[in-house]
Parts: sequence; structure tokens; C-alpha cells
Amino acid sequence: MRVALLEDDTHQAEVMQLWLEAAGHACNSFPTGKSFLASLAQQRYDLVVLDWVLPDTSGIEILQQVRSGVDWRVPVIFVTQKGDEKDVVLALEQGADDYMTKPVKPLEMLARITALGRRALPPDEHGDSLNIGGYRLDSRNRTIEHHGQRVELTHKEFDLALFLLRNIGRLLSRGEILVSVWGTAADLATRTVDTHISRVRNKLALRPENGWKLTAVYQHGYRLVRVIAPEAGSTDAGDD
Repeated sequence: MRVALLEDDTHQAEVMQLWLEAAGHACNSFPTGKSFLASLAQQRYDLVVLDWVLPDTSGIEILQQVRSGVDWRVPVIFVTQKGDEKDVVLALEQGADDYMTKPVKPLEMLARITALGRRALPPDEHGDSLNIGGYRLDSRNRTIEHHGQRVELTHKEFDLALFLLRNIGRLLSRGEILVSVWGTAADLATRTVDTHISRVRNKLALRPENGWKLTAVYQHGYRLVRVIAPEAGSTDAGDD
């Protein structure tokens, strides 16, 4: 897994990063909330480890920003010295998935991280098919159906559609999309992503009236979310 570690104590950050990397995880460590959020806006992580007390903010404030606008679905575990019951309850109420009090035992921390990562995997992540919201994608035969009707997509359009539907709710940067779909972040202009996003949106009818919204997030990338489709005959024409 790709793990983001927010820990301002240099020694503790180095130790936990060594534990994670020895267990086969890729880990990026950040000493401040600002540097962490800047990275999270550009890269996708499979799990986030948060300290509570930070030099420029608090772990709770970072958690709130992650849940409200950056990546609401990513698993978050607190590893902190604050161990009062009220602190644990507050963190869980704000959206943390787990909570550990320092000093932590490496095997226990790694076991909890592995469990969180396993539960957070999207459905059919490693399977040949994906069925969601009226769409059926067969990755082996590279076909897609919408409510039983075949939709013709190019090779890259199919890859992009599959990537989007496996990452519902996540904020995906253009760079991440280029790496995941095209296998490069440097050789193609980001306009390539924008053009293919527009084609996939139109061909798959990813619009609010069909229960979906694929939107551009300024200076970041794109996010696909499920929405409640308006009832037939509704006079509410608002969008956004």
C-alpha cells in the first residue's frame, strides 16, 4: 500500500517509516499539515497515519479537511500520545477509522494498517468484472454495458472508465490519471486527460440525471461521485 505518514517528530517518523517499508509498503513522511495536504491533493494514498499535535495545525483539523474535500474514503488511523477517552471518541466521530496511543508496538500497528487497507479495497479490485450503478465492465474482454446496452469505447477510454469507477469519490489528479491509465506523467499533455474525460462522460452519460457527477476540481483533477437522480417531472433545474 501507499501510506502517507504525518508525524513531526523526526525520529518517530523515521522509525515508523522503516516499519512500514520493511512490511512492503511505500511510505511518504510529512512533518507539517501543510506539506501533507499539498501532497494529498496531488497523489493518491491507500492509507493515512496521523499524529494529533503538529507544529502548524492539529491532526483533527487535517482529518476534517481530508473527509470534507480531499479524499473522503481513504482510511485514516491516528497514532498519537493523546490517549484520553474523549480524544479517541472525538477522532472517531470526526471520521478516523482507528486510533492508537504511543508508544505503539510495530507488529500491532502493521496488523491494524493491513486490516484497514484490506477493508478499503474497492469491490472487484482484482476481479475481471465490475458491476456498479447500472454499469458492467468486463476487464478481460474490455467491454462495458450500461443498463444492458453495449457502449463502444476506445482502449484508453475503457481504461479511464474502469479507473474512475474503481475510485468513486476520490479526488484524482491529472498526473495520477496519466500514470495509472497511460503509464506516464511526463510524455503527455494534461489536455489528453481532459479530452478523454469529456468523451467518457458523454459516452457513459455520467450526468446527475443518471445518478452520476464527474466534475473537474480546480487545480487538482477530477472526481466521480454518485448523486441522487432527480425525480421525473421535477422543476428543479439547479446543477452545482
